[in-house]
Amino acid sequence: MAVIMSGVLMTAVDTTIVVLALPEIERSLHIALSAVVWVIISFLLVITLLATQVGRLGDMFGRVRMYETGFAVFVLGSLLCALSWNEPSIIVFRIVQGVGGALIMANSGAVIADLYPREQRGRAYGFTSVGWTIGAVLGIVLGGLIVTYISWRWIFWINVPTGVVAVGLAMRVLRDSGERVRHSLDLPGMIALGLGLFGILWAMTKLATAPLDASMVGYLIGGVVLLILFVVIEQRAKAPMLPLSLFRVPTMAASLLASLFQGLASFAVLFLVLMYLQGPRGLSPIHASLLLVPGYVAGGFIGPWAGRLADRRTPVFPATVGLALQVVALLCYAQLTVSTPLWLIVFFSLINGVGASFFFPGNSSAIMKAAPPAQFGIASGIMRTFANIGMVFSFAVAILVASRSISRGLAFAIFVGTTSLHGQLAAAFTTGLHAAFYASVAFMVIAAVLSATRVFSRAKKG
Repeated sequence: MAVIMSGVLMTAVDTTIVVLALPEIERSLHIALSAVVWVIISFLLVITLLATQVGRLGDMFGRVRMYETGFAVFVLGSLLCALSWNEPSIIVFRIVQGVGGALIMANSGAVIADLYPREQRGRAYGFTSVGWTIGAVLGIVLGGLIVTYISWRWIFWINVPTGVVAVGLAMRVLRDSGERVRHSLDLPGMIALGLGLFGILWAMTKLATAPLDASMVGYLIGGVVLLILFVVIEQRAKAPMLPLSLFRVPTMAASLLASLFQGLASFAVLFLVLMYLQGPRGLSPIHASLLLVPGYVAGGFIGPWAGRLADRRTPVFPATVGLALQVVALLCYAQLTVSTPLWLIVFFSLINGVGASFFFPGNSSAIMKAAPPAQFGIASGIMRTFANIGMVFSFAVAILVASRSISRGLAFAIFVGTTSLHGQLAAAFTTGLHAAFYASVAFMVIAAVLSATRVFSRAKKG
């Protein structure tokens, strides 16, 4: 469990730590302001595309073996990121890191499903949520300290020795026990999904920094067409990237869609709150991030308990309660003004963190309990894919909505922490953020409704 948690922790660290380093990376490597966000998006997008495919590799060649391979690739990617010399190099090396992250995250859920009986998986997934929480906190704290007092390159260097130790422990402790199943990879589906998501994301991020033009429309339309093509490919493929048969398993479709909409709603909150604190409130990136740490810490304590609750009762109950708590937190965030006491923001983050820690173990346990054992790797990968699609688009939506109330360039500068706001402009920007928070509320409500339908369907079945 400790080895699995360490892998989840490392990927979580690199999800949050890079956010605080964006201004320094931008200045050091002379990256254009509009392109620096791809340092984050490229990492998440690769995990999104590869999660089901590397999960399938785990079913074929051993989930532990693929998990250990992920560690090694992640360490290599971190080493290369630390040595980056310009914009293309760091984005390419973040893609390498993402390949390792996909192997780790897609197979960790399947390894747990192999190692733990059904009645203990909720608690096990609760511990992985602790690993994610600790990683997110370390990313915030270490990121601020390293960027402020040392160098942004060390946010990647620190992964090398810790990753090498983790690989050694994994090889010593973990053993493959799951059934091996022959699969083939769905390269046409993966290419169609990748290019489709890229087209839409490219148009959305460009729209955040420049007025709409023909090229953006072309990317957007092309992305939508490719996503439609992806669905057609999956319907006809012998071994689809997204097996539609899994959606006929009771609770599976609702669980996966709840994961997507939860990611779409919640990942934006981190960036929206940071933009509020760094823009209208004028806090530095490290001080702004530290205000969110209590929420992560509270979530870390709650996770294992929520996992045990998922084992004792139906796992969809804590998941639904968690989503309801997150709806409350988002509604609170939507009331922020330029004079809101900072302690209230800490309180809101506590509600949000507790809600997330109820949702993740319960939803993960529901998905893996519903999945056939021979498809644990695929199910775990699909779960990661749906969550990451939500996270990637959440990132883009946050920038796009926030840029409506002030100039796009200024909004983007606030987003990466290179400027702040004062006076009427600060008030206008805060009001503009309300629309983004309410959009997140809508997405979270959809996730909660989807999760609640599982409760009712189970009750009806009983």
